[in-house]
Amino acid sequence: MSLAAHLVVALIALLHVWFLVLEMFLWTRPSGRRAFGLTKEFAEQSKVLAANQGLYNGFLAAGLLWGLWLGDAGRAITLFFLGCVLVAGLFGGMTASRKILWVQGLPALIGLILVMLT
Repeated sequence: MSLAAHLVVALIALLHVWFLVLEMFLWTRPSGRRAFGLTKEFAEQSKVLAANQGLYNGFLAAGLLWGLWLGDAGRAITLFFLGCVLVAGLFGGMTASRKILWVQGLPALIGLILVMLT
């Protein structure tokens, strides 16, 4: 993979680690509530669901990092996990917030293109 592809995939992985932290550990704290525009009551009621969602984001990050760690041998793994991120971004953008298209979907699409070009 090219340096640009490596950097974009690494950035997407780090972004998903951040999502894990926000959803698993900061969901009910002021910074987490502010990031998602949540009331204190809603955050408390939904914290178990958010933690589950955060765990899935952690799996996406782990898969991307695994693919990077394997180098050229991990290209298929990297493409698979970028595809998963793209699908999650598209679904989230259509069902939850259009912002998810830009924050999650667009970087995944760029990553897919860069990895496929190398």
